[in-house]
Amino acid sequence: MIMDFSKAFDKVPHNRLLFKLESYGIRDDVLLWIRAFLENRQQCVVIDSERSDFAPVLSSVPQGSVIGPVLFLAYINDLPGNIKSKVQLFADAILSFI
Repeated sequence: MIMDFSKAFDKVPHNRLLFKLESYGIRDDVLLWIRAFLENRQQCVVIDSERSDFAPVLSSVPQGSVIGPVLFLAYINDLPGNIKSKVQLFADAILSFI
């Protein structure tokens, strides 16, 4: 069976991701850098030249970045330990950077 998490990048809560990264031993300046990368992001919607108010983005791994797929994989890294079948994880966006 194949599971497609194509929208999963949008569902990663920043606070949980940062907690997991810290549990993997990422601390100090690197963790602060990743926190700064994720926090204080905003988004709005534009339709026919009309723009909504900006709203804070509290979850998602920014797509189109080099580190985005790595952060997503770090977030789901413990998933295979909770599934009773053969599991392979990959984030295909990272392949374009190799």
